[in-house]
Amino acid sequence: MAAVERACELAKAKGAKRAIRLEVSGAFHSPLMAPVTTGLDIALRATSFRDARCPVFANVSAEPATRGSVIREALERQLLGAVRWEDSMRRMRESGIEGFVEIGAGRVLRGLMRTIDREIPTWNVEDPESLAATLEALKAPLPAGGA
Repeated sequence: MAAVERACELAKAKGAKRAIRLEVSGAFHSPLMAPVTTGLDIALRATSFRDARCPVFANVSAEPATRGSVIREALERQLLGAVRWEDSMRRMRESGIEGFVEIGAGRVLRGLMRTIDREIPTWNVEDPESLAATLEALKAPLPAGGA
């Protein structure tokens, strides 16, 4: 924790507008995850990956993939690799994606998407009510200017 605090101080001293400590459950997407790579590799190799019917965008590359072997390799790299979130979202938009649904507790990713592109519709699903609302919204024509 002291190293994180020091990194925040250094970032501010170098001109960062702000440095925020994020509450996370692990050091995902960093070299600190190296001790678990063997277990992940074993699990991924034991899993059958078929080619995807629609492109899967990997945050580690910000590129679409449809071949199962490429998707597996991206998952292997993602554990230690940096998240290229903004690049991934922009690439998806360029490819024609018209809206995003965040699945899971909270709306962090939805908020991040709004900093990238306020015009694209976004929804979140975290419980039965939000699932029903999202499904209903997806039946309607996409709104101009986002949701």
